[in-house]
Amino acid sequence: MMKRITIAGGGLAGLSAGIALAERGVPVMLCEAGSYPRHRVCGEFINGVDQGTLEVLGIADILGTARLLSSTTWFVGDERVYDAMLTEPAIGVSRHSLDERLAERFVARGGELKEKARVEKKEEEGLVWAAGRQADRESGWIGLKVHARDMATVADLEMHLGTAGYVGTARVEGGRVNICGLFRRQRGIGGKGVELLLNYLRENGLEDLRGRMELGDLDSAAFVGVSAFRLGRQVRDGLCRVGDAESIIPPFTGNGMSMAFEAAETAIDPLVEFSEGNASWGETVSGIEARLEKRFAKRLFTARFLHPLFFRELGRMMLASSARSGVLPFQFLFKSLR
Repeated sequence: MMKRITIAGGGLAGLSAGIALAERGVPVMLCEAGSYPRHRVCGEFINGVDQGTLEVLGIADILGTARLLSSTTWFVGDERVYDAMLTEPAIGVSRHSLDERLAERFVARGGELKEKARVEKKEEEGLVWAAGRQADRESGWIGLKVHARDMATVADLEMHLGTAGYVGTARVEGGRVNICGLFRRQRGIGGKGVELLLNYLRENGLEDLRGRMELGDLDSAAFVGVSAFRLGRQVRDGLCRVGDAESIIPPFTGNGMSMAFEAAETAIDPLVEFSEGNASWGETVSGIEARLEKRFAKRLFTARFLHPLFFRELGRMMLASSARSGVLPFQFLFKSLR
């Protein structure tokens, strides 16, 4: 009899790992603190995930009908500094739609799904921790996201660099645009819901984007905010961690969603080995941790180097200057972050 796997957290990593395990005959239960469908703070575009990864996870068809994104434009403040075509199209899809479809697939494959259910955070044999970010009350970051209907855009993907944050926009299904920003928290910026995001845009000198948003139809029901999180590798505490629970890459890269799927793929074989009784839990946890470190080290290093530049005036000036002169190594960076 195969040993059971319990997954805490029903985001992209938890759901896709659960689907893959269930398809391989592993008894698996997934506990999600919330319920589906739901909105998440997320760039909602997938950059660089390999088709083979999606096939291993058994979800290639779910993303097969998603919107393809090919063009990108970068702004520094309100100045348009760079336009390009991606070497390979990215995938634009809302988490509201994607998570729900993944949850349905998990149940259809025989997985046991418990919504509005929490799992105690402790080292336990067979427990995979995919419950998102590690709380950090001293974090200075805030993430804000909303959807807009009928909003004018200049490219499939836009990046807007402000004085203390940046915002990405991505076209998703249903004619919607996802607007998601990461900002340094600033005292004195008030407001609730969408108003808070618009106020952060104003304080960051992003008036053009703010104006286009206000002319569109903002969906306040799709607004989500999050704080108290850290970027990079998360705490190592003996838990079997995957997805954001293991590492969070700065969102400008567009790698967060692809890394969630890749993390799930990385964990599948070791978890099956454990379930079949061919490996101890300690061997399984250490093996998954080593595989994830090897797989994501280059991307996390590159992102960690670039991220601070966006929050320094000199870095933004260098980016704008290199973009205007045509020497910005965009395609090289795009490939390095895959």
